Amino acid sequence: MHIEPGVVNGAKIILSYATAAGAFGLATKMVWNDLRSHGGGISLAARSALATAAVFCFFEVFPHHAVGVSEVHLILGSTLLLLFGAGAAGIGLALGLLIQGLLVSPFDLPQYGMNVTTLLVPLWGIHLLARRVVPARTPYVDLKYGQALTLSIAYQGGIVAWVAFWALYGQGFTGENLAAVGSFGLAYMTVVIVEPLVDLGVLALAKTTRRVSSGPLFNPRLHLPT
Repeated sequence: MHIEPGVVNGAKIILSYATAAGAFGLATKMVWNDLRSHGGGISLAARSALATAAVFCFFEVFPHHAVGVSEVHLILGSTLLLLFGAGAAGIGLALGLLIQGLLVSPFDLPQYGMNVTTLLVPLWGIHLLARRVVPARTPYVDLKYGQALTLSIAYQGGIVAWVAFWALYGQGFTGENLAAVGSFGLAYMTVVIVEPLVDLGVLALAKTTRRVSSGPLFNPRLHLPT
């Protein structure tokens, strides 16, 4: 989902500063809600650190390939949300992306505003969606495949929509650009095949290791409905 250098140039990149500010506003709200619901900055800091490390691995360790206007990464947004909570997941996505740019890919830093918007806004969306598709008294470890699939489609679809927006905003509606956007979208949505299975796998593991996964390093909603 990295926007390639040159896709959005010149004064047009200013828009990314505004969208990033909005995305950080949504992330701040998720963090605040996390602190109010689960209490304690220490737990949030620990969960955020784990989420940041996971995001860095998603970018640098997991397979990734350039397709069309961007790169296809296995960014498991719904997995982060379920395991660590929305606030910690938001911090992890923003910091993991920044660390990856600073340490590995400094040429991605000018696109940071676009990329962080692309990650955080869909996270906010599935944070709200989870309240609708998962009953209030259902622990996340009891999620069904259909619920996990719904969250995954929403998150990955949001990423594809934002990448398409940036590409069309930067390069216009030429045939070549539309084809590049389409090829990226088709390739990226294959992540939907993998992510729900990963979600159910890690939730099953959390269920069998409740003594560990009910501690401060994980989302309290895994086991205790809130």
